[in-house]
Amino acid sequence: MDKHTLALISIVGSSLDCLGALYLAYDLLGGEHGPLRTLTRGVTYGALFGIGYGLVLGPIFGLATGVAHGLTLAWEFSRRSKDKPKNRIWQESLWSAIRGLGFAVGAAQLYGWLFGGAFGVLSTVGQIIAYRIGIRPTLDFLTSARPRLTKRQAWSSVNRTVGYAVAGFISGAIAHEQTRTLEFGIKAGLAIGVVSATVITFVPFIEWTADHVPARRLGVFGVALILIGFALQAIQYVVAFVDIPVR
Repeated sequence: MDKHTLALISIVGSSLDCLGALYLAYDLLGGEHGPLRTLTRGVTYGALFGIGYGLVLGPIFGLATGVAHGLTLAWEFSRRSKDKPKNRIWQESLWSAIRGLGFAVGAAQLYGWLFGGAFGVLSTVGQIIAYRIGIRPTLDFLTSARPRLTKRQAWSSVNRTVGYAVAGFISGAIAHEQTRTLEFGIKAGLAIGVVSATVITFVPFIEWTADHVPARRLGVFGVALILIGFALQAIQYVVAFVDIPVR
């Protein structure tokens, strides 16, 4: 087993323990008026994007982009659900930059920091432009107990597919890795487009759940996270106990 994979599993396990403890402390953190509704959004969106991207582009890419998407989408959708005033340019630019940083870190571990930096910058610029023309995660926002995908949301996912494929190709040209990164651009574009469309479809249900999930169910969810976290952390000790080689 690779030592980096083992370390990543332990980090994920520790993070789940921390999240589980926060859910168990629901009442101490202000109950229904506290931050756990936002945290629920962050965990859900982060997991969906992280797993989706990670399956296609590797665990490091999935972890980096999952954290970035979880943080920004939790903030953005929480504001939208509370009918806060229209987002300011600096907020949308910050969200774009954070997600761009996640893409940069994920791409850099695949093809180096020159490629990753270019991909992150292009991603940030593309997202800012998308916000300016009305393409944003909260497009056609609606809370519902059923999944839903509008025509405009579907077209926005197609735009992301093409945009990120082009960004991957341009980044490869900048890093002088056109042949190797052309495949990455196609895979990244398809992954980002498909995952985005999938998550957007379930956004109404996720938002409805975040606002209506009972406090006791949050506690049960917290216990489940802690148990999963302990199990993941235990893997490093199992590996040592059964003498599995670590490289």
